[in-house]
Amino acid sequence: MCGICGQYNFKDQSPVIPETIQRMTRTLIHRGPDDEGYYVSGSLGFGFRRLSIIDLAGGHQPMSDQEESVWIVFNGEIYNFPELKRELESHGHVFRTRCDTEVIIYGYKQWGTNVFNHLNGMFGVAIWDEKKRRLILARDAMGIKLVYYKLEDARVYFGSEIRAILAAEGEKPNIDPISLNLFLRYRYTPSPLTLFKGIKKLAPGTMLIFENGSYRPERWYRYKPVPFPAGITIKEAKEGLFDLYRQAVKRHLISDVPLGLLLSGGIDSGLLLGLMNLYGNSWPTYTVGYGKSFEDDELADAIQTAEIFSAKHVSIELNPQTFEATLPKIVSCLEEPIATSSIVPMYFVCERARQDVKVAFIGQGPDELFGGYRRHLGVHYGSLWRGLPAWLRSPLTRVINTMPRNEALKRGIYSLNISERMKRYQLVFSILPGETIDSLFHEGILPPDTGDKVLEFWKELEFLMEETDELGGLQFLEIRSSLPDELLMYADKLSMAHGLEVRVPYLDREIVEYVEKLPAHFKIRNGKRKYLHGMVCGEFLPKTILKRKKRGFATNVVDGWFRSSISKKMESFLLDNSSLMFQFMRSKEIYRLFSDHKSGKEDNHKILFSLVVFEEWLRSI
Repeated sequence: MCGICGQYNFKDQSPVIPETIQRMTRTLIHRGPDDEGYYVSGSLGFGFRRLSIIDLAGGHQPMSDQEESVWIVFNGEIYNFPELKRELESHGHVFRTRCDTEVIIYGYKQWGTNVFNHLNGMFGVAIWDEKKRRLILARDAMGIKLVYYKLEDARVYFGSEIRAILAAEGEKPNIDPISLNLFLRYRYTPSPLTLFKGIKKLAPGTMLIFENGSYRPERWYRYKPVPFPAGITIKEAKEGLFDLYRQAVKRHLISDVPLGLLLSGGIDSGLLLGLMNLYGNSWPTYTVGYGKSFEDDELADAIQTAEIFSAKHVSIELNPQTFEATLPKIVSCLEEPIATSSIVPMYFVCERARQDVKVAFIGQGPDELFGGYRRHLGVHYGSLWRGLPAWLRSPLTRVINTMPRNEALKRGIYSLNISERMKRYQLVFSILPGETIDSLFHEGILPPDTGDKVLEFWKELEFLMEETDELGGLQFLEIRSSLPDELLMYADKLSMAHGLEVRVPYLDREIVEYVEKLPAHFKIRNGKRKYLHGMVCGEFLPKTILKRKKRGFATNVVDGWFRSSISKKMESFLLDNSSLMFQFMRSKEIYRLFSDHKSGKEDNHKILFSLVVFEEWLRSI
C-alpha cells in the first residue's frame, strides 16, 4: 500500500519540472512512511511513497522492466500475483523481485491493458510505456483504491489523494454545484466527480489512456453476470461460497508484516476471524464503540467474539465530546465529504490498530452482496407493492405519508412506484426527494436536471446488468458506485492517514462474480436478509453470534446528539447565518429541516449531518 502521483504533458511534450513532482509526493508521506522514489523523463514525472508490506527490501518504486521500456507506480496489493508470476515466467519473462508490482509490468508487456483483467486485488496504478509514449491510469474492479486526476489544457496531474494535485497547482479550485447537489442526495459524491470543479476520480473498473496527444476513458472491467442454471441448490451454492471465502481469506493473508482485523460485533467480521483461524491463531483484533450508555454499541459483542476465537483483542471507547472535537480533522483527512457517522470510529480504530500491525482486514461487502440493508427488502418485494390495485395503493400511500419520522419508508414507497428501472434505483439511493434537495440551493446555482447526472454515469453499466433480477440490479450498482464511493473511500483515507493498509476479503473478485450470478431468493428469503451468507456463517459461528441483531453503527448516537444539548456546535453550523454553506444554500430551508427534526415531526438526521460535514469540509479547505 502506497501513495502515487505524477504529471504528464501529453500534448506539447514539454518537460516536467522535478520540483513539482517532489512537492506532490511530499503530501503523501502519511500513506508511505517507509520509502520514496521518483522517475522524471521529459514530459512525464512519477512520484511514489511506500508502505512496505511484501518484499520489504525489493519493492522500491517507480519500478521498470530490465530494458526500462515500461515504468510503473502502483498502490495496492495483487493477491494472485504468485500464480501470475509463474504464468509470465513460462512466457519467458525474468523477474528480479518477490513483489507483486513486477507482475503488472510484465503482465502489461504480455497482455497490454488486458493485464487488469488478470489481476485479483486492489489497485490504483499508473503505467508508462516509453516506446509508445503512452500513459495509462487505472482503478481496480471494485474501486477499493482511488486515482484522482485533473486535466488542464495540455497536461494531466494525478494522485492517490486530491492533496497531491492541489500541491502541483498551488490554487484552490472552485466548488462544483452539481457535485454538491449529488453529495446531499447520497451522502457521497459519485464517480467520476468530486466536489472540486475540474478534479475527478476514476470510476471502479475504468482506465484513462493518454497517447498521440490526446486521451480516452475506457471501462476495462466489463463483467456481465449470467445467472446460474435454475437447478442450482442452496446446498451447492453454500458449499461453493464457503470454498471461495476460504480461498479469498488465504490469498488476502499474504504479508511480510503483522496483520490484524477490525472487528465489529456482527457476523461478517466474526466469520472473517473464524476463517483467519484456519491459517493461524491469536490474531490481533480491534473494536471501537461508545460504551454501554448507547443502545447499539458493539464493544461487548466484539469482546465475546474475540474470546470465542482466542484473539488478542483491544477495545477503544469514544464519547460525544471526542466525536465533535475530532470531526474537523477527520473531514480534512477525507478530502471529499462523506456524511456517515461511522467515519469517526473508523479513524480511531485504525489509529489504534496501527500501533501493532501494518495490515488489517475489514468486513465490508456482504451487506451489499447479499441484501443486508432495509432498502434491499423494499426492492426485492417492490413488485408486490406495484402489483396492488391503485384503489388500495393510493390510500395506503397517503396514510404512510402522514406518519412522523418515517422518511425512509416514505421515500421507499415513492421510489417503488417508478416504472423505469434505473430511475427507480436512483431514488432508492437518495436520502431525500430530489425536489427537497434542489430547494435548498439559491436560485440560479444549479443547472437543469442536476440530480439525473448520476444516471449518465450509470449508462454504460446498463448493458452489463441486463440479465440481473430486480434486487441483483441494485446490488450491481452498489458494488460499482455507492460502496466504493462512500464506504471504501473513507476506509482508504482514514486507514492510510495512519499508514495502515486495510484489505477487504469479501470483495475478492471471485466472490463478487460468483454472488452476482445468484438469484434473489438465495439472498433474501421469507424476509430474512443475507440468507445464503448467513447459512455459511451458521457452519462456522456459534449461535450467540448468529442471534445478534444487526446494528446501524453510531447512527442512533448522532441522531440523539442532534436532539439534545450535547451538539450545540453542530446546531450552530446550521443556524448561524455566517456559516460558509449559506453561500450556496438558503438558510430558511435548512432552518426548517432542523426545526422539523428537533420537534420530532421528521427524521432529518441524515441530511443535517451531511450539512454539518459539508460545513466542516468548507472550513478545512
